[in-house]
Amino acid sequence: MARPDKAAAVAELTEQFRSSNAAVLTEYRGLTVAQLKTLRRSLGDDAQYAVVKNTLTKIAANEAGISTLDDLFNGPTAVAFITGDPVTSAKGLRDFAKDNPNLVIKGGVLDGKALSADEIKKLADLESREVLLSKLAGAFKAKQSQAASVFQALPSKLVRTVDALRAKQDEQGGAE
Repeated sequence: MARPDKAAAVAELTEQFRSSNAAVLTEYRGLTVAQLKTLRRSLGDDAQYAVVKNTLTKIAANEAGISTLDDLFNGPTAVAFITGDPVTSAKGLRDFAKDNPNLVIKGGVLDGKALSADEIKKLADLESREVLLSKLAGAFKAKQSQAASVFQALPSKLVRTVDALRAKQDEQGGAE
């Protein structure tokens, strides 16, 4: 029979997996407490970084419907549970790992899809959601402006063509 404290830990981890947009597994061997504190700050308010027990976390992940991470639960493991923008947190992890080579990104999961360490680094290279949305809005606005210019150009071109024809007929009429 499972001990109540372990069952509670599994239930809490299961809920964190279910309520997170993404989770990134890391190995933190060799990092000091101060460095871990700095890492937690660099992830932002939308992520929670927790040192976990592999066996309990593996059980919790499986209960949450995530079985793709099973191979990553070895060695000292910590999980970044991301509830907000995963790009921002991935950037925080990548940048911290550059400065502190003891932090190793093992892999993770994003919206139920498994991610390798390389895919998480590619995710970190993306621009934030807000920047991408503003670029999309700018592209839509530019297309609308182009369409408006075309629609305005058609009547004015028609008027110039009619004026040119009228002037040509006046010249021909005056020459006779």
